[in-house]
Amino acid sequence: MKILQVNASARTTGANSTKVANRIVERLLEQHPNAAVEVLNLATHPAPMLDNAGINALFSPPEQRSAQQQARVAESLSLVSSLKGCDILVLGVPMYNFGVSVQLKNWIDSIAQNGVTFYYTEQGPKGLLEGKKAYVGFARGGIYRNTKGDSQTPYLSSVLNFIGITEQHFIYAEGLNMGEEAAAQGFAQAEQDLANALDA
Repeated sequence: MKILQVNASARTTGANSTKVANRIVERLLEQHPNAAVEVLNLATHPAPMLDNAGINALFSPPEQRSAQQQARVAESLSLVSSLKGCDILVLGVPMYNFGVSVQLKNWIDSIAQNGVTFYYTEQGPKGLLEGKKAYVGFARGGIYRNTKGDSQTPYLSSVLNFIGITEQHFIYAEGLNMGEEAAAQGFAQAEQDLANALDA
């Protein structure tokens, strides 16, 4: 059993989303005490940006890639390898201006590769990472769950489905910037969400 924890905050330390992700992993280890845990902190080890150079590298035939392009492709494939090798994916997701962090978006752009984590069929895309579980821990200053302001949940659910991870559990710590009482309630709700997910 292997757990991959991806911390997607821009903060190197002290992020509430990392706190939620840590708690998810802690509870998972209670169920799977022999599991190995790999932690990827995207603030200190960022995924490469999908810029013009990255697109040219990824879409060039392997035999035609320059040394620089080969290194760029290797960065993405290393992230894919970690994801492929895990049984459980845990994401620590902050909300920045109603969306995901650039750190998380770069990671998604790195691991979503045609022919590697999904492929296209006549019926549409087919994910290649079936059989894994995902636990997504959100940390939000306000309260957005089940509202039109929550763009993160449907987006991340779509991404995970796209690559074949259909067993998804969402854990919400919200209201964290609305005072001490609201923050305490937010973390308590996350605990309840997590308990429900682990009992599912």
